[in-house]
Amino acid sequence: MNVDLSYRFIKQLKKTPKEIRQAFQQRTLLFIKNPFHPFLHNHALHSHYEGKRSINVTGDWRAIYQEVSPHCVMFIALGTHNQLYK
Repeated sequence: MNVDLSYRFIKQLKKTPKEIRQAFQQRTLLFIKNPFHPFLHNHALHSHYEGKRSINVTGDWRAIYQEVSPHCVMFIALGTHNQLYK
């Protein structure tokens, strides 16, 4: 599984606390091994993010991605639940 980060996602990631950046790195490694590991709570999104999916980075932080090809995804948004879904 190849993982790319959008420009917007990189900007959001740089603004997050160090703990969130570290948690995202750990979750990415898990995601590459098994995108549907129960720990990630990978699920489809609706409305504004229709066709995209979300994984849990921490209890409140989410990373949203879209499938680019069967073996490649691009993370496009990062934030707390309230920041992303308000």
